[in-house]
Amino acid sequence: MNPLTSQLVLSADAAIDLQMHTTYSDGQWTPEQLIDYLLSEQFALVAVTDHDRVDASLALQQLARQKGLPMLAAVEMTTRWREYPTDILCYGFGSQHDELKALGDTLVQAQQENVRSVYENLVRKGYQFPRQQSVLRASSGQVTRFSDVAALLIEHRYAPNNITLWKILGDAGLLEFANDIKDVIEAAHHAGAICILAHPGREDITRYSEAMLDQLRQDVDLDGLEVYYPLHTDEQTSMYLAYAQQHRLLQSAGSDSHTTRRLPIKYRAELCRQLLERVGIHVETSS
Repeated sequence: MNPLTSQLVLSADAAIDLQMHTTYSDGQWTPEQLIDYLLSEQFALVAVTDHDRVDASLALQQLARQKGLPMLAAVEMTTRWREYPTDILCYGFGSQHDELKALGDTLVQAQQENVRSVYENLVRKGYQFPRQQSVLRASSGQVTRFSDVAALLIEHRYAPNNITLWKILGDAGLLEFANDIKDVIEAAHHAGAICILAHPGREDITRYSEAMLDQLRQDVDLDGLEVYYPLHTDEQTSMYLAYAQQHRLLQSAGSDSHTTRRLPIKYRAELCRQLLERVGIHVETSS
């Protein structure tokens, strides 16, 4: 665990954000840019949750430690529960993370191989990307992620809307990969992590009703919900908060910031008091 979070004490209104992404996965923030921004905005604690990248979390923690920013070990794992795409946020894993890392590494490798295949298929189909070097400046013109292929199609005006984009990608062989949710939660718990259901109200992934949450909790040992999320309506936030309190689940808060177009959010630490206490961080009582 990052020494800067060990025995950390936060005021009730200290600024935290427990879900963000960098260029290690599908974000546009470089690690340095994001950490420098968070420091400039005086965040007291953060978690960067790059998809399926346990190795990235360790590297990010080291960089944050050098700059003096308390950062939790964290990762967002891509899973499937029954037929439903379901993202699981894992916080506070320790040194016994090999099993969790292996699940993430296998998934990332499969995704990268598929992305390369999709790109090669597009080129064979006659798609031309003369501005590839400038569009993918951050990766030196290399296609390594799904978002790279999407950016090329959008910037070269092949995909004027999401429907067209997904049709082109599907026709070129884009596949979806996910780990079984039970395997991920078991591996995360073995590593000492807590497991939080990410953005349960998102329409474009899986919107969880109370009945679905009941069924999910029967199947897996879920620790909590990401109650506070910028795309949740007030009604959803109230519903998920009430559900978490009723069933004694932990509550998390994250901006899901990927770029400067959706900046990190200064959530009050007291919103996630129980979660933070579980990972060894004390939150003072409001005066």
